[in-house]
Amino acid sequence: MATWTPEPGETLLARDSIVFATGTAPAVAGMRWFRDTQRNDIQGELCGWPEGPSFSLRPEEEKHRGRQVGLFGLRALYVAVGGALETLAGSGSFLPGSGNSPGRAQELENEVTDFPVLWAASGTLARTLPWQIDPSRCPENYRTHIIITDRRVVITGFPDDDLLRDQVLWEAGRSQIACVERMRYSSVGGEAKVHFTDGSWCRLAPPNKRQYWPVLRHLVHPPELVPWDALTPRQRAYVESYLSSVSDRDSSVAPVVTRRPSGKFLIEVTTTQRVKPDLGVLKPFCFMSQAGGRGGFDPNDL
Repeated sequence: MATWTPEPGETLLARDSIVFATGTAPAVAGMRWFRDTQRNDIQGELCGWPEGPSFSLRPEEEKHRGRQVGLFGLRALYVAVGGALETLAGSGSFLPGSGNSPGRAQELENEVTDFPVLWAASGTLARTLPWQIDPSRCPENYRTHIIITDRRVVITGFPDDDLLRDQVLWEAGRSQIACVERMRYSSVGGEAKVHFTDGSWCRLAPPNKRQYWPVLRHLVHPPELVPWDALTPRQRAYVESYLSSVSDRDSSVAPVVTRRPSGKFLIEVTTTQRVKPDLGVLKPFCFMSQAGGRGGFDPNDL
């Protein structure tokens, strides 16, 4: 076996680690469920899946105790963070990001009162997802990655950080995906709710916090690849200028240029770095304006 590679003519867009998401709201924190369309638990019906834990919603009194303890902890945290911020401000340091709050739930019934990560009637595509992406079932020292190309979505697994033992666990053509939503109510950053054309869906996430999960930028928006000959001379000059700034660029792989929702172009470059077990494929990127100059940053483009 070897590390997964795309077929000739197929464009690799992103590769990163992946698991089923985990609940964030107090009643469902640390938990997840597998449901049919009547909200019945179906984990015992999923073909080939080993037995896993059965979760129960936390009772109201436990949630209230958690809030009280949380408030006490927050007061202490504010004191500590306040002092740290004063120190950083005095030293001229810069704190990236705008806080660690998971924000507000978008779907109360699926994020607060229940947390399904698989929603699938009998015989639907979501039921075929591999059990290895469930954190409660995945063997120790085993990792799972999701790979996004212009043709398909692939999930692979490999043991002991040995990417030469990359094994395809599941794949689906992009035509089988109806749409993908960004789910922002999360303790790890953005999550993906993938809706399949047969009405089933799943909720996927990185195993660790990501500021920008590259999986989302190429799943939420259908890839609009821009070929080299479709660029204007000024745009090509800008791309070439950016390529020359990437010191470890793999010159055997063409840059990937995609048109983003804002109308700007995203330029992504393959480097000579190996695939990382925890972060997948790291691609330096920049934005280009339609006129062929530097493009402003828009979070929705990522």
